[in-house]
Amino acid sequence: MTANLIEIFSSAQGEGKYVGCRQVFIRTADCNLHCAYCDTNFNRTDFCKVETFAGSMKFTQVQNPIDAVSVADIVKNFCAQVPTHSVSFTGGEPLLHGDFIADVAAVLKGCCDAKIFLETNGTLAAELEKILSAIDIISMDIKFPSVVGVNLFERHREFLSIARTKDLYVKAVISAETSLEEFLKAVNLVAEVSPSTLFILQPVTPAGNVKAASPQKVLDFQATALKVLRDVRIIPQTHKLVGSL
Repeated sequence: MTANLIEIFSSAQGEGKYVGCRQVFIRTADCNLHCAYCDTNFNRTDFCKVETFAGSMKFTQVQNPIDAVSVADIVKNFCAQVPTHSVSFTGGEPLLHGDFIADVAAVLKGCCDAKIFLETNGTLAAELEKILSAIDIISMDIKFPSVVGVNLFERHREFLSIARTKDLYVKAVISAETSLEEFLKAVNLVAEVSPSTLFILQPVTPAGNVKAASPQKVLDFQATALKVLRDVRIIPQTHKLVGSL
């Protein structure tokens, strides 16, 4: 199986429950959503950028599409250079390349201790179910109507009901535009389907026309969520603060 990839590199996870953990990132092309605050170019390209050495932030180019065995070899090389917590499939939306993820995971099994980590917009439940056994950790976004222009809560509900069997956390990006009504829908959804799941509020890093939420708004949202959910944390994009990939 092959996939069109944007980049492969080694860095520290900058978001969510495993912030600071060393990971190999495999960024896939393509996405099924267009979020207003998106800071990633996920369009297909002729070449994938591959870091020359783990953490060097220097890249060479590899022809797309790339096969699963070649990608697994790159991952194993990085893991040999730096002990690695997990291999993060990110995007874009990586579940658009589910079979490829499963193939890479199968090659790595038994020869690499790193866990398989999925960063996803939480809308492709059927695709997740197909490869669920290959995944160890799921970082699931909840996308608000104010961000994507459509209501995705029922798709998130279906996805969450499948993902909750794994090491899962849910992340909601909070901006000045985020309404209390849509935020409460997200909180109540998690409370109904998987109440023990960690819920993370991520203050948006402003991009385009999206504005930052005030510190007071973020704290008020956390206080509101904590009335329903046990574990609610505020975690910003830390890689933006330190200037890493």
